[in-house]
Amino acid sequence: MNNLKIWLSAAAIAGAAPTIAAAECGEVSITEMTFSSAIITTEIATFLMEQGYGCTVTRVPSDTIPALTSLAENNEPDIVTELWVNSAGNAYEKLKEDGVIQDMTKVLQPGGLEAWWIPTYLAEEHPELKTIQGILDNPELVGNHFNNCPTGGWVCSTINRNIARAYGFEEAGIEVFDHGGGETLAASLASAYEAKEPWFGYYWEPTALMGRLDMTMVDIGDVDLDAHAANLSPDVTNPKPSSYPPSLVYTVATTNFAEKYPDVAELMSNISFETSEMSALLAWKDANKASTEEAAVHFLMNNKDVWRDWLNEDARTKLSAVLEDR
Repeated sequence: MNNLKIWLSAAAIAGAAPTIAAAECGEVSITEMTFSSAIITTEIATFLMEQGYGCTVTRVPSDTIPALTSLAENNEPDIVTELWVNSAGNAYEKLKEDGVIQDMTKVLQPGGLEAWWIPTYLAEEHPELKTIQGILDNPELVGNHFNNCPTGGWVCSTINRNIARAYGFEEAGIEVFDHGGGETLAASLASAYEAKEPWFGYYWEPTALMGRLDMTMVDIGDVDLDAHAANLSPDVTNPKPSSYPPSLVYTVATTNFAEKYPDVAELMSNISFETSEMSALLAWKDANKASTEEAAVHFLMNNKDVWRDWLNEDARTKLSAVLEDR
């Protein structure tokens, strides 16, 4: 039995056990993406859908591009819990225009942050590295190395490579290194930081790591929306530099699902977190060496007044023992 069910069972014993209707909602598919904040959202949403709305939830391993491709080709999964619009490009807009998907909510408020960074200890020792020109002029000070995000569904890998081409990284002697996964990207930063070694690369928030480490954002120029849109494609012939625009992060659902299960769609439209709140939750998970599921339980146990308001009246009744347990 998993931690969420153990907690639910304990709460039910403490009070009047809620009756969970198993057939009210039916089958629901939801993404289980590779970044921690999205997985926590999926854990919390799965618990509330199953225990409050009677859904049978299937979690589908996915990332941005695979999820969008599957939606375009198969009209599934039903719910994508954390879609970073900046990385989704025209595919997201076309799915909306065609009526395939609907935005449920901004799942992170005000949104996510994507940028290029160096450790602050490096910025203090070499202030010139705070700008991209300073790095191009002194590539040896960052180890002639740029830490890129992983390939295989992470659109930031393509965006970063195009920005690097626009700035002439190859000519400057800077190697762009694609990490094998989010874990290895994080490990490279944590290891360099602990040893006070140079590190230069891409990272994003909310993350526990960025909340824990003192990092300085590198100025890579103004936001150019046209250039950023072009940089989403690996085939752009003449990429131009652009910082990442502010990142809108949505939960989306298929129109078919929203129309078939309006109560559950309303639930998903209510599940939203302050970016700082999610960073704090991720930092708690990291500090306590907790699993994603344990982090979800921690949130649910300590924020009952928040998620109580996400539920409709029937779901609140079914989860009354949990909500009233102290």
